[in-house]
Amino acid sequence: MEIQRFEIEGPLLLTPQVFGDGRGFFYESWNQRRFAESLGVALDQAPLFHQDNHSRSSRGVLRGLHYQLEPEPQGKLVRCVVGEVFDVAVDLRRSSASFGQWVGARLSAENHRQLWVPVGFAHGFLTLSESAEVLYKASGFWNKGCERSLRWDDPTVAIDWPLEELNGVEPLLAAKDGAAPSLAEALASGDVFP
Repeated sequence: MEIQRFEIEGPLLLTPQVFGDGRGFFYESWNQRRFAESLGVALDQAPLFHQDNHSRSSRGVLRGLHYQLEPEPQGKLVRCVVGEVFDVAVDLRRSSASFGQWVGARLSAENHRQLWVPVGFAHGFLTLSESAEVLYKASGFWNKGCERSLRWDDPTVAIDWPLEELNGVEPLLAAKDGAAPSLAEALASGDVFP
């Protein structure tokens, strides 16, 4: 497995070795031992996943930026198995030198890449293909009381979403995402990580 680190400490881009021939392909999408090695931790210190999620979205759907605070924070291992998305993680660790900064990567059925979004980050994605199906493992259970959203177009975070690929169509958001607070508002209300 190829591991790409970002300038921001925490997120990882994982590209598995894919074995293909005329019949199709095979790759190992999850291996706890390899994941622990990628994180540089002992096997018993690697995050355990408690929940798998599967979403389907049409072109232009923007999901996020979502995160969960204590006592049920979530790290997410995200991959796209149909179509293509632009996947993003935003550092919400107040004590981090990269607080408020983001990383992004294209995840697709063709490149088989996975983005590790650790606890302390908000996560979201923009659907670039006609439709996309995204699978992600979560290290915590969904908990409505812990769930938070961050504004997708906050100018202080300044995510460079590839909106030009939507050919003038505005991103389609859930009501809660359209009304999400800015980073400054989340910080003022204490809705960030230590």
